[in-house]
Amino acid sequence: MAEAQAVTARGLTRRFGDFTAVDSVTFDVARGEVFGFLGPNGAGKTTTIKMLNGLLPPTEGEAVVAGHDVVAARRELKRDIGYMSQMFSLYLDLTVEENIELFGGLYEVRGERYRKRRDWILSMADLEGARSRRTGQLPLGWKQRLALGCAVLHEPSVLFLDEPTSGVDPAARRAFWDMIYGLADSGTTVLVSTHYMEEAEYCNRVALMNRGRLIALDRPGALRAALEEPILEVRTMDAARAVEALAGADGVIEAAMFGRRLHVAASDEALARSSIESRLAGAGLRAEQIERIEPSLEDVFVSLVRREGGTVAG
Repeated sequence: MAEAQAVTARGLTRRFGDFTAVDSVTFDVARGEVFGFLGPNGAGKTTTIKMLNGLLPPTEGEAVVAGHDVVAARRELKRDIGYMSQMFSLYLDLTVEENIELFGGLYEVRGERYRKRRDWILSMADLEGARSRRTGQLPLGWKQRLALGCAVLHEPSVLFLDEPTSGVDPAARRAFWDMIYGLADSGTTVLVSTHYMEEAEYCNRVALMNRGRLIALDRPGALRAALEEPILEVRTMDAARAVEALAGADGVIEAAMFGRRLHVAASDEALARSSIESRLAGAGLRAEQIERIEPSLEDVFVSLVRREGGTVAG
């Protein structure tokens, strides 16, 4: 592995019987990078992370993480990585401090080093006043911060976060990402999976996954800039009816709801504008505004997935 790389994966594949969950995935992650896996449920994100952290052996391919082969050096690998699952892996009957102490034992962090790391976790997660509270009584965002602290108690060089903000409110998600940036600034390499498209903007680079395959990999801005088809934002009173009305319209590749508005991918912008107005009028609706906008990462992902044959059904 090159010195600058914290993670190297080559042809990483995992099959379960006849089902291929991850299909020949290849990429590198630089030291100190925040690297995102973005994709819908069933895209292969979690399976990829489990192979990289030694929890699941690959069927084919190879990977080196923190200088360790994920198959041949699993024991050494565990000492140099941290892992936080979407279920947080905390013991709800224990107090905050008891959970930290438990993970200290698991990671063999003891004595003065343990006390310093414990105090750092309590400060970083803003839990000094809750150290004696039972973990099961904590709000979800507090559990999230505690789980992150426990995952990095032993100061791993590479940290895996598997959909860590699932079910957490937007304010808590933003605070959590501030903590991730702090870890990356101190030199920790972070690999995070998410299905929240807006979170991908926080990453240095993003790997878009669908049906177990890597369909794009680049900086968020570069991915957005590479989208060739114009995106039109349409404001109307009934977005759901508008989507139905625009199905098959001339110049329209696809229309999808974004909150109360529509994002329309156009093959021909002028033709699409005309079709949108006439189709909506025919459905008893009015286009209050049609505006070309910069594409979001979700627009990019929808376009790429459409070219790849759609998402996994069910």
